[in-house]
Amino acid sequence: MMDAYDGQNGDQEDGAPPILPPADFDFLIYSLRLQAELNLGILPMAEAGDADLDLARHNIDLLAMLQDKTRGNLTDEESRELGRTLSELRMRFVQAKEQEGKGGSANPFLL
Repeated sequence: MMDAYDGQNGDQEDGAPPILPPADFDFLIYSLRLQAELNLGILPMAEAGDADLDLARHNIDLLAMLQDKTRGNLTDEESRELGRTLSELRMRFVQAKEQEGKGGSANPFLL
């Protein structure tokens, strides 16, 4: 994926908007995955209580719909990445639901 920086020492030019990555299928999957991870509360900046499992489930369902609607039209790499992403997010969702059912934080990665 493309960096949002100008490539010079990792610094972004002052006042310049970030360079956007290409609008491709990989970035769409990445964006939906990131949203689901944020809603699961598993990103490094997550705090206890940040999880919104209903919204996480919605983003996972969007990825599943994309998998269904694009079946047979993806490259092997795109298909593998989407399948891997869905498997991982579904597993993390189940873990979060189980933790929530035990009365703990929905985020199984936070103490």
